[in-house]
Amino acid sequence: MKETILQFGTGNFLRGFADSFIDSLNKQDLYDGKIVIVSPTDSGAVTKINAQNGKYHLILRGIDNGKEVCERTEINAVSRAINPYRDFDAFLSLAENPDLRFIISNTTEAGIRYDDTCRFGDRPALSFPGKLTQLLYERYKNKRGGFVIFACELIDNNGEELKKCVLQYAEAWELGKDFIRWLESENTFCNTLVDRIVTGFPKDEAEQIFDEIGRRDELLDTAEPYHLWVIEGNFENELPLQKGGFNVIWTDDVAPYKKMKVRILNGSHTSLVFPSLLCGVETVGESLGDELLNAFLHTCLFDYILPTLGETEENRQFSSAVLERFANPTIRHLWQSISLNSVSKFTARVLPTITDYREKNNALPKPLVFSLACLISYYQENETNDSKAAVDYIKAHDIGEILSNADLWGADLRDMTDLVRESLEKLHQNGIREAIQWSMS
Repeated sequence: MKETILQFGTGNFLRGFADSFIDSLNKQDLYDGKIVIVSPTDSGAVTKINAQNGKYHLILRGIDNGKEVCERTEINAVSRAINPYRDFDAFLSLAENPDLRFIISNTTEAGIRYDDTCRFGDRPALSFPGKLTQLLYERYKNKRGGFVIFACELIDNNGEELKKCVLQYAEAWELGKDFIRWLESENTFCNTLVDRIVTGFPKDEAEQIFDEIGRRDELLDTAEPYHLWVIEGNFENELPLQKGGFNVIWTDDVAPYKKMKVRILNGSHTSLVFPSLLCGVETVGESLGDELLNAFLHTCLFDYILPTLGETEENRQFSSAVLERFANPTIRHLWQSISLNSVSKFTARVLPTITDYREKNNALPKPLVFSLACLISYYQENETNDSKAAVDYIKAHDIGEILSNADLWGADLRDMTDLVRESLEKLHQNGIREAIQWSMS
């Protein structure tokens, strides 16, 4: 089978996401191509991949449409892996392959960045966009066609940002106007949105699973059943992901789907995190099993977030899927982990819903403002993982000053002062559980 897809990234996520989709397409006779993986860092994962000839098992487990799922599949879509730090010539030789059509990348949020210390003659350039530019230039010299590039890094406009970096290297390295024209005309950099919780190697269960499959699998991967891949552009005729049964959306604009994910999934997490922690509840699943916290989540989601976002069938279906994912018994998702950098998260994920609700209803959404009060209370009384400046300011100032600090929240929130103060009074006088009940009244 020919290598038709080049993947930057050896990690669990793409192996539990896109690679499994390609494997399924191949098995359904809808596609005929393999993935060659390039490590964006000097990673030992390449050795593991090649030692197993690219084969590994993926276990999907969780709740899907109300039913508990546990499925194990051997993934055979990966042909091999290359470490450009150990074999740069093998990396560049990929440019000669006329069958390569798609590039998929997931190099962490910090992966798409311009590093001005990179030089064209580096073997390889340190940054991911630098390596990609080296490969694209080699492709151009070989007079081969360009690529369709799916950037899956978790940043806004990931495809556009990657293209900007590549063009910046082309200019800085003086690779010529003809190459830049080829970059622009022959290559498509697609913005994408990816959504799936990939829990990776199941360390505590691995030996039992090895016994079941009859051999060791150092690349064993686990993930939830739910997945969403939104891609700007439409290459379904070449890569029939929808026909293969996957929740893939080809679109002209990723932004509405990003808004849906941030408001519903991330906004629900951020609204629930500090009420849960103040109740002494450690995980998302435990909160879903707690009658009061579950009711608080449903109130935030269905009475405030959805009405401001738009109660479309797509948004309702996504909301239902989110609740199933939160309740997944196989994932122990700690609230302490979710609480990392909550000031900026609240600003991005919950504050827009508060603003939209107030504009629409001329009133503040009480439970969401209560969740802000819980954040402030927790920050003032506990050790938290956030920027030192934000934590120190919240600990040292009164409510009015905290809420009016636009550097913290990106806006002046002093109009919430009375409701936040009342929320804190209820919290401190009556306890967290009675205060949560009050916030929903």
